[in-house]
Amino acid sequence: MVEEKYSWPYGNEVGQEETIESDVLVLGGGLSGCFAAIAAARKGLSVTLVEKGAVERSGSAGTGFDHWESACTNPCSKVTPEEIAEAYVDEQDWYSNGIAHYIECREGYDRLLDLESFGGKIRDTEGEFVGAEFRDEKTKLMFAYDYENKFTIRVWGSTFKPALYRELKRLGVRVMDRTEATALLVEKMSGGSQEIQEEKTVTGTKEKSGNPVRRGIGAMGMNVRTGKFYVLRAKATVMAMSRPARVWLFSADTTGLCEFRPMQSIGSGHAMGWRAGMEFTMMEKTVRAEFSAAGRSFPPYGAGNNHNTWYAATMVDARGVEIPYVDRDGRELKTVSERYYPAPGQKFFLKGGVIDNPKYEYRGPETLDFEELMKRGYQLPFYADLSRMPEQERRVIWGMMVGEEAKTKIPIYQNYTDRGFDPEQHMLQSYGTGWQSANFLEQERQFFGAPGGVMHDWDLKTNLVGVYAAGDQLYASDCAGFACATGYYAGRKAAEYAKTAALGEVCRADVETEQERLYAPLYVSGEDGVSWKELNMAISKAMQNYCGGVKCEALLKEGLDLLESFEQEIVPKLTAANPHELMRVHEVLDILTVAELVLHASLARKSSSVPLCFNRSDYPELDPVNDRKHIVIRRENGAVMTRDVSLGFFGKLQAEYEKRNQDYIQEVAAREKG
Repeated sequence: MVEEKYSWPYGNEVGQEETIESDVLVLGGGLSGCFAAIAAARKGLSVTLVEKGAVERSGSAGTGFDHWESACTNPCSKVTPEEIAEAYVDEQDWYSNGIAHYIECREGYDRLLDLESFGGKIRDTEGEFVGAEFRDEKTKLMFAYDYENKFTIRVWGSTFKPALYRELKRLGVRVMDRTEATALLVEKMSGGSQEIQEEKTVTGTKEKSGNPVRRGIGAMGMNVRTGKFYVLRAKATVMAMSRPARVWLFSADTTGLCEFRPMQSIGSGHAMGWRAGMEFTMMEKTVRAEFSAAGRSFPPYGAGNNHNTWYAATMVDARGVEIPYVDRDGRELKTVSERYYPAPGQKFFLKGGVIDNPKYEYRGPETLDFEELMKRGYQLPFYADLSRMPEQERRVIWGMMVGEEAKTKIPIYQNYTDRGFDPEQHMLQSYGTGWQSANFLEQERQFFGAPGGVMHDWDLKTNLVGVYAAGDQLYASDCAGFACATGYYAGRKAAEYAKTAALGEVCRADVETEQERLYAPLYVSGEDGVSWKELNMAISKAMQNYCGGVKCEALLKEGLDLLESFEQEIVPKLTAANPHELMRVHEVLDILTVAELVLHASLARKSSSVPLCFNRSDYPELDPVNDRKHIVIRRENGAVMTRDVSLGFFGKLQAEYEKRNQDYIQEVAAREKG
């Protein structure tokens, strides 16, 4: 037997260092990062964009997405940005991001038009769906969910990332593909602290503590193919990386299907920010898992359901008996068309990735609750039966929505079609009780449904001077329109700041410390070392055991102790054979940091909360008035500090936005006149 030898195909640049300078540095090349870079470049500034994958197809939208929510200013919309943004805030009991949602509603359609100008497809230009109830014949736009108010647009999202990449190159943005950002560069500013606020440690000791003024001056990173180290100096930085993942759910056998988002999207920006003293909020919020093929679920959208991408598919039980749809008042709907319109007396309804079971005011047509179906004698299993739908509705669900949504074009649409699935004849079985494709356990958690993230102001600026955040980096983040709108907004705000700032002085000791941390696994013997998969599995099991569906102080503290033991005993043994494996190690180190952040945030909230999906057995009181607030958390000199912020701190949305964005408002008005 001939022994096969594997040779790493890229050059070895481990230990080599390069410094790159720019006005604006963007970390993350997904939708929000691309738009942040475009906004800054349009201001005439030099921009560097750093992306772990390849920008042309990287990020959560790299393979596509099927609908664009909250496009309130499109010419067919019957709702205002104020109505939908305020509805999102109210729907989430004010544990929401009014600033970012309003930006999404006010500027989202502008970004969709940008994408069209870059070469993305947003209209039915070929007339494939002429005459469909969801198609506007004048604009050729196609709508999902609420056919009356028309503020969610069906799009061909697989065309968007290549279009964004072309525009980045046209604008002269320096795109650094295959480069992971690993740490922020921060300098202390003279002048003491920001405004003194009452803070307390997670252990409960009250302190009068100012938030020391720190300025972001760039970042550090590494090429994931060659190992080259980068010092990325910048006047302003935009963090546009993913929400955390693989914290509770991980399988060494199905690594790429452990989470809904791509494998490399694991929350490195959260970890970087936490280590740098950045403020976060709502990190105690997680939901019982909805998507994961870590041993319990089918791939997203690969099982029959009637939610999100599949809305409003006809569902039947095991006998073939159709499951009724009802409106918010329980009125049974007789036709497929009725599933797409508000109830009598209802202005609009909310549907989409963030909205699962909305309040009465915003509840749209839905199949009867699972428990009611059981009472009435409907028999499991249930199936999605598209053959019972009008042809246009069937084709738009199976031929467009399933196909354009993330991770569906190849594994679902193409794979099922190649194997003979015909939606005119066949049904798909449903697993779980909703769109989750499985029944998960309470301790199997995920960051879905507007989870926590970076705290920010109306400029999307963090507590670090010169550092902005966008997209999934923000708390209560949403979908594609949210990412694009907040990315562009953060990019232009960062550009305004960069025009007034100078490059900071990099601390050499910080650089050398980061290099040592990053390269250490390369020098651990593979025979004696621990793989990144082993540590990821250990973290996930620890979080299921000590930070699951039910939490208490003893469990949370034991979880922190266990993570500390991982830091002391396992991390020094981590091994990597090449830069790609080294990147995977760095990801799991970031997952370890995020897990620590979540445990501290969970300790800080001393009550249970329905809107935060947060259950503490030692503090069972639900949503007491005194605890209805954002608990903002950061790490300072090894201590974990918190401060309280009013849920409505953002003020009147329209007024506060217009106060700060007159230049953009005038720009849009001029474009519409021209």
